[in-house]
Amino acid sequence: MSWLTDVDDEDDKYADYEARSRPNPKGNRARTKIRPEHSDAVTGRVFTVDRGRYSVLVAEGTPDEHEATASRASELRKQAIVTGDYVDLVGDTSGDEGSLSRIVRIQPRSTVLRRSADDSDEVERIIVANADQMLIVVAAANPEPRPRLVDRYLVAAFDAGLRPILCITKTDLADPTEFLANFAALDITIVTSGVGAMPTDEIKQLLDGHTTVAVGHSGVGKSTLVNALVPDANRAIGRVNTVTGRGRHTSSSTISYRVGTGWIIDTPGVRSFGLGHVNPDNILKSFTDLAVLAEDCPRGCTHLPDAPDCAIIEAVEAGELGETGKLRLDSFQRLLASLA
Repeated sequence: MSWLTDVDDEDDKYADYEARSRPNPKGNRARTKIRPEHSDAVTGRVFTVDRGRYSVLVAEGTPDEHEATASRASELRKQAIVTGDYVDLVGDTSGDEGSLSRIVRIQPRSTVLRRSADDSDEVERIIVANADQMLIVVAAANPEPRPRLVDRYLVAAFDAGLRPILCITKTDLADPTEFLANFAALDITIVTSGVGAMPTDEIKQLLDGHTTVAVGHSGVGKSTLVNALVPDANRAIGRVNTVTGRGRHTSSSTISYRVGTGWIIDTPGVRSFGLGHVNPDNILKSFTDLAVLAEDCPRGCTHLPDAPDCAIIEAVEAGELGETGKLRLDSFQRLLASLA
């Protein structure tokens, strides 16, 4: 028994010696969780994402402005990098053909526009970052306008802190007056197209100095509008199916274009817009007059028509906000119902 113990001790002695002196055959450095600070990184704006490659505008607004292609650093593999993000780059940021830089940091975002797969799914998908306006494009006909889908866009805009702008196209096919009545009580800018022409001049003024994300149902003319604003954009234009009345998805990527001193971000057309991630309190913040009244609501008040002792409903019914108050309450409750 003692002999075995002696042998084990002797083996352990040599094993310990070998473990300490054995060289690393691969010559690799020991792994560490300490990441370099990348103090020499340069900042750029992501203007499109394509299959793991990011096109980034470096030195924006200066004589040295240029585009660079980048991949993401391994430490960012679990973080979404989207169009509109400001990122820090290292490596070859020259933008020369064949060059590739690396994104090592994502700058803090001022706003984030998100959507989920459906209303029951709380897993969010970030669409764009750092936008301050949302251009909602709707056709007066072909395809038929969907007020509830526009409600969802408005909810997403209010939740993200974006200023909504409603653009109505194809007014030569139908009168949009009845449709627009759904939003008469909301403080949003509305632009309508003339017969056979896009309201490009008016929209350019609204986009100047802003970063605007364009959204819309497939086939409403969103890509046509972008092409009119940016002639060299060459966004694919689809047609509406005469049987289903639905548009075909034409824009398959999210990409930024400069318009004057602003940017427009074109997104793929969608037929649904999940809101599982939205906090209803953010909707109320966009109705400032109603938010003041809500301070007197009981805890946990839903503000929906069946809510007991809702201070907003009581004030509106008492005529404190006039006829406009009733319309705004109806719009507010309709948006809340989109989340239910």
